[in-house]
Amino acid sequence: MEPLITLIVVTLAILALGAAGVKRLRTWPIALRGGVAAMFVLTGTVHFVWMREELISMVPPILPYPGFIVTLTGVLELAGAIGLLWRPTVIWAAGGLSLLLICMFPANVNYALSGMATAAHDAVLPRTLMQIVFLSATLAIMVYYLRHRTPNS
Repeated sequence: MEPLITLIVVTLAILALGAAGVKRLRTWPIALRGGVAAMFVLTGTVHFVWMREELISMVPPILPYPGFIVTLTGVLELAGAIGLLWRPTVIWAAGGLSLLLICMFPANVNYALSGMATAAHDAVLPRTLMQIVFLSATLAIMVYYLRHRTPNS
């Protein structure tokens, strides 16, 4: 639930700053980029601290080296967050994060169905709905910037 809260709060805060007169923060794609970046900084960080062991246990048993997978996905999430904030890499970062969300979805299902989930928001349906929101956000960013490319970008 914390990633969803982070996405919403940071996106709304950036939109509010834009409405308050910060010209560079006025558009929804900028606000959404900031919200998604903040969300992936949060989720990427927990791959290394706080929830590392829980994330390792979420990796489906069929996959080898769950510790390595958690480290790799954490690094990719942090790199994607940085990439969203740098205009030349927005499309690649949003596309990569979209693929990462799709690839990590089985771990979310495994977690929800394995009995490890204890909170209601950790059940399959809420986790799936949150993944759809996150994927929609990354895809919206990617599509927007693909449509608004300059000839040199």
